[in-house]
Amino acid sequence: MAQVNTCLKRIFTIFNIFFAIVGGVIIGLALLSQVVTNVESNMEGRATGLLLLYIIGAITMIIAILGAYGAHKENKGCMIAFLVCMVIGSLVLLRGGIVLAAGRPKVEPLLEEKFRQMLPLDQAPEDDQEVANLLQKTFHCCGLFSYDDWRDDIPESCLCDEDQSEGQCQTINYKNLMRQGAGPKKVYAQACFPIMMYYLNLMFSILIGITFSLATLALLGMALSSVIIHQMRYPNRATVVLSVPAIFTPGLPKYQELQNSPPKYQEIQNPPPKYQEMNPPLY
Repeated sequence: MAQVNTCLKRIFTIFNIFFAIVGGVIIGLALLSQVVTNVESNMEGRATGLLLLYIIGAITMIIAILGAYGAHKENKGCMIAFLVCMVIGSLVLLRGGIVLAAGRPKVEPLLEEKFRQMLPLDQAPEDDQEVANLLQKTFHCCGLFSYDDWRDDIPESCLCDEDQSEGQCQTINYKNLMRQGAGPKKVYAQACFPIMMYYLNLMFSILIGITFSLATLALLGMALSSVIIHQMRYPNRATVVLSVPAIFTPGLPKYQELQNSPPKYQEIQNPPPKYQEMNPPLY
């Protein structure tokens, strides 16, 4: 079995645990969004967004499990598959995040232009009126831009309940003997379009944050998995240890060498007598 650095293996395992938790949080957000926005409607955009969150969360958890298993068992095939998923995922997420961030400012003008074409609501097609009534019941608002969008034919979905506070309602006078009768009525003070754009911008912010966060994690996972695969490929390579060369070993100061060396003048002043060398003593 290949030898992988234990510390690196632990860091990679912790990374994959965190990666799996992120996938679980994304699935939890999708469930929460489905429960909160569980209304009887055929909003295709809502269903597509929820399905996309489920898919992203599930794929994130599967890749995290694959990476954790590959690092624990030191399986080169699983690690290579994890690396390929990280490379593809980081490219796709970065591209998607850039597209979302660039297209976000264009959403509000397009929706406003589309909703302006539905006015006046009392003469709009029945499908458009159902969409407006659904928004009014969900967000407790009246009209797309104002209650005047309905002119004098204000529907029941605009009317305030008795327990609503005064700041949420306003009193208006309109005449419609066929539906509501004449006289003052309380309707919701806020229009639906600003409320809808608030939640839509919030959804865009969450999606952009999730996308770039996952892209950052993918880049980090790509770096860690590359190092682990490198160690699996070269298991017997010795670890490089930096050491100080011998030429930099500090020695004695020069003045100590001069002081500790025997003075040369002593050799000159006390030379051995030459006659002793020529005539050694007889005794």
